[in-house]
Amino acid sequence: MTHTAPPVLFGLDRLLAEPALRAPLAGRRVALLAHPASVTRDLTHAIDALASLPEINLSAAFGPQHGLRGDKQDNMMESPDYRDPRHGIPVFSLYGEVRKPTDAMMSSFDILLVDLQDLGCRIYTFITTLRYVLEAAAAHGKAVWVLDRPNPAGRPIEGLTLREGWESFVGAGPMPMRHGLTMGELGHWFIAKLGLQLEYKVIEMQGWQPEAAPGYGWPLGERNWVNPSPNAANLSMARAYAGTVMLEGVTLSEGRGTTRPLELFGAPDIHARSVLTEMQRLAPHWLQGCRLRECWFEPTFHKHAGKQCNGIQIHVEDGAYEHAAFKPWRLQALAFKALRNLQPDYALWRDFPYEYEFDRLAIDLINGSPILREWVDDNEAAPGDLDALTLADEAAWAIEREAFLLYR
Repeated sequence: MTHTAPPVLFGLDRLLAEPALRAPLAGRRVALLAHPASVTRDLTHAIDALASLPEINLSAAFGPQHGLRGDKQDNMMESPDYRDPRHGIPVFSLYGEVRKPTDAMMSSFDILLVDLQDLGCRIYTFITTLRYVLEAAAAHGKAVWVLDRPNPAGRPIEGLTLREGWESFVGAGPMPMRHGLTMGELGHWFIAKLGLQLEYKVIEMQGWQPEAAPGYGWPLGERNWVNPSPNAANLSMARAYAGTVMLEGVTLSEGRGTTRPLELFGAPDIHARSVLTEMQRLAPHWLQGCRLRECWFEPTFHKHAGKQCNGIQIHVEDGAYEHAAFKPWRLQALAFKALRNLQPDYALWRDFPYEYEFDRLAIDLINGSPILREWVDDNEAAPGDLDALTLADEAAWAIEREAFLLYR
């Protein structure tokens, strides 16, 4: 006789199923911060599910980058405020005229429910939006509840910690690139780190096992994947993203304009096989836990649109995937280093306004300091030099985050 584990219940599912959890919402104006992946087990959007409950007075909704129900394909495409046609409530954009909620927006509710699927990566802007709404709630005497969801990248920690003074919309605070926390846990960390005073509650998941195979963070085979942003198309992307997101700061294509964005990289003027050979020569131990395949692709939009690119795809979905061994940030850093060694004059760093920052290079904003770029460009610097700095940061974060873990 086989015993199957009970299904994983996300925070939204529990709030809908357990009247006792909802009881404190009675008589209060409730707002929702959500995006396209904010769905129930049966794929009903959170705004529709909550609006169907007679005791919940839904007074407003908020959409982060890419919108409440999903509207913008690329980064830095702003969304307007509007009135929800189905429920007649105002929907405020936190990626339009403002990034931080205004006093008028804050006056529209008493308690904010945050239901955002994260990817477990510091640069993903939904965690910055969480920080901003927590700060605003503390200033305005409002409550925030996070309806928790899995971190699909699981518990591993990787990358350099964001350095002081490098905070931005893609850098919410001093954490490594892959932080290994859920949104609910991050909320507790922000409150402690920033010294905030507010009513904060996490509707915890039930049955989430971040170390369990085969999903290692995502309940694979149990829940449908809904893109939390347009180019977050699947679990493979979520696993690779802590490395491939750095491609936004370079001239190589990250595969936007293809069907596998942020799982591959390339350009018309690189020799991918040589890059891969050089990566294996430099630091083979940084390439563990995945399969790397030379490929060709032609983006239909974005960088190198209409040109055939030679590149490398990162495969993390077959039996070769090793969750604890896979190091996407190091892998991508090594690709930059290998390319720099092979083509020293390659125009790698992309100089353009990134997330409304005009004075600092995108690659530095993404990494939370110039350390990685300087390591790539220093022909004397070896993989061990970057590893020494990074291992120290990762070890410190493992200790710091321990107090905030809700799921053991």
